[in-house]
Amino acid sequence: MPETIDICPLDELPPGSVKRVETDEVDVVVVNCGGELFALEDTCSHGQAWLSEGELDPERCTIECPQHGSLFDLRTGRPVTLPAYVPQETFPVDVVDGVIKLEVD
Repeated sequence: MPETIDICPLDELPPGSVKRVETDEVDVVVVNCGGELFALEDTCSHGQAWLSEGELDPERCTIECPQHGSLFDLRTGRPVTLPAYVPQETFPVDVVDGVIKLEVD
């Protein structure tokens, strides 16, 4: 059964912001890309680096792995450049009563 986790108030994650969230099961990066919220596994599928430490491109809605430069689409978790080729797991994220909520298995 999925678990819902309160992340933070929406106003604490403005557009262009990134937040790393540690759970018992997986580490997640939550991103506000132009007002849309996305969540994906924080550990890069290629190099074991934290995507939350990478550069966000709000125009393309991608985040760059700081270790080897792979870009990941925040909407799908899929890499758009090499060397990564395995998609990141994505997670449902919602806002309820002004609080960002993340659903993880």
